[in-house]
This record gives sequence, structure tokens and C-alpha cells, in this order.
Amino acid sequence: MGDLIDTTAPPRPGEELDTAGLRAWLTAHVPELPDTEIEVAQFPSGHSNLTYLLRLGDREVVLRRPPFGAQARGGHDMSREHAVLARIHAAYPPAPRPIAFCDDHSVMGVDFYLMERIRGIIIRQEVPADLDLGPAVMDRLCESFVDNLATIHTLDWEGAGLGDLSKGLGYVERQIRGWTARWEAAKTDEIPQMDEVAGWLARNMPPDRGQSLIHNDFKFDNIVLDAADPTRVIGVLDWEMATIGDPIMDLGTTLGYWVEADDPAGLQLGKFGPTTLPGSMTRAAIVERYHARTGYDVTGIGYYYTYAVWKLAVVLQQIYFRYAQGYTGDERFAGMIEIVRMLAEVAADSIDAG
Repeated sequence: MGDLIDTTAPPRPGEELDTAGLRAWLTAHVPELPDTEIEVAQFPSGHSNLTYLLRLGDREVVLRRPPFGAQARGGHDMSREHAVLARIHAAYPPAPRPIAFCDDHSVMGVDFYLMERIRGIIIRQEVPADLDLGPAVMDRLCESFVDNLATIHTLDWEGAGLGDLSKGLGYVERQIRGWTARWEAAKTDEIPQMDEVAGWLARNMPPDRGQSLIHNDFKFDNIVLDAADPTRVIGVLDWEMATIGDPIMDLGTTLGYWVEADDPAGLQLGKFGPTTLPGSMTRAAIVERYHARTGYDVTGIGYYYTYAVWKLAVVLQQIYFRYAQGYTGDERFAGMIEIVRMLAEVAADSIDAG
């Protein structure tokens, strides 16, 4: 299944790297890498921090840097991401091993870091034609997916040295307040449902249900599967938003990405993986298995699902804002405002349904 390994493409226009400066820095600071010419490719699907594949002879590493023209600087803290990833990898090996961090802006103009590449299958919107994901395989894959989330949420985060990420209880309130502020800062169009849902979330906030390590972006295109056994998770990527917080908020985020076969057509366009295939778990089944694996209280899960869909709309609005302001010419983002509108409607409808 080597042909199913996650693929790359040439860097998008305006997102190329200065390989001369990078080569000089690597030679001086990362002696473990071969001192050879750098071949650069880009992982094309990311919407937030930019991710590149560097080939140096027979060695492959991944470079992460903020997007060009990023608005939310706090969401692109490479120093934090690198430092947190080192501790997470030690406690949870499927997280990539970080290699080096650079804060010398003469190299690239921004902070960036390097990490190991985990070679495997990453399933995005379309399933590779050669990959067998029949009902039995999908059932086992979904179980592995949920079990990894449960493992992350039940890690000894204090023993892993991640205590400095905790701001104590009050995580739910901080998230609702913070994402509401981000929505206001990135707003380009009037979308009444976004404001309505923000108000409902603020009025109906549940208390925190404990603290755990949370990923905050756990979905199919952030997990790497074993090419020899696609039901086995060998890597979990994109820890940029990882923190210590309420695990049920993180479960809700995952549910917000999970599109079912009978969901509205608009949601089908934005699915993050093969979650509509026969054998896939429903959101209710995910919650049930998660509860069985963690013992955590999952009552009132509808609030967390509404929050997740609304938060996803805010994230996409921030990306669209960069496009609308001319910070990026990536045409993938041109129609993103329509997806924001659709998610706002889904979030508002979920309140009525609940």
C-alpha cells in the first residue's frame, strides 16, 4: 500500500521557502540531518499553520510555520507548539517527535520548527480507490479512532510535565468568551445565526467536568494509519491547539467534524473523512464508546456539539478573513464564507433540535 502514503505537492504560489537560508541554518544547528540540497514539497490540505516536507537525501522531515498574513498570532505560536509536542510525544508516542526549533527570523521571517515525518495513510474527504474500507474495516477503524481520543484524555498530564498548560477550571467559559471575541474580530459579513448561537452558548454554559490533555482538532485527516493495517492509528498530527481543559469540550469538537450519511447535503460537502461509509459509527455511538472507555460524564452532549459546529464556523471565518483581506491568494478559501453560513444554520438548528 505504499502508493497510499500521504502525498505532497509543490508549494503554493506565495508560500515558497527560502532554501538557501534554511540550508545554512540546518548546517549550523541540526547536525543530525544530512548536509545536502533540500527538496521542498507542501502538504496541500492544511488551512492553518503551513506544513512542508523537506527531503534531504534519504531523510524526510516536516517543517511547520505560521501562515502568511496570519491574524490570530496566539494561535500560531511555534515555540509553544514545539515545546508542548516534545512532552506529549514522550507520554503518547503517536504524536510526532520534534527535532529542532528556530526563532531566528533572518532565516524565514517567522518562528518555525522541524519534526519527524510519520509515514502512513491519511484519509481526507475522498477515500483512495485502492483502500478497502468495507463495513467491517470501518467499524474497527472507528473504534481505534475513538479509543485514541480516550487514551489522550486519560493520560497522566501532570506526570507528563504538562501542568503549565492548565489555567484551572473555567475552561468552558474561557472558550465561549474567547471564540466569541474571535468571531467579532474576523467578521466580514452579517450572519445572525452566529450571534444567536454565541448568546445561547453563553447563557447555557455547563460547569467544567474535569481537566485532561485535549487535542482540540481530533479528526480523521489529523490521524495517520498503518499502511499494512489501516485500522491501526500510528500517528496523531496537528497539536497546535493542544492544552489542558474539559475533555467533553474536546469530544464535542470531534463530533462537530463527524458527518453522518443522513446529515444535510451542506454538511456532506465539508466532511473530514470517511465518516459516511457503511460501518461508520454514528455520533451517538462515538459518545457511547467514549464513555465506556473513560467513564466521563457525557450527559447533555448536545451543548458540546452545538459549540463545536459554531466554533468550526469561527475557525473558517478567520481563514476567510485572511483571504478577504488579501493576505493569501489561496483560491480554496474564496467560497469559505458560504460554508460559514451553512455551519451557522446547523448550529442554530441543533439548538432547536435539542
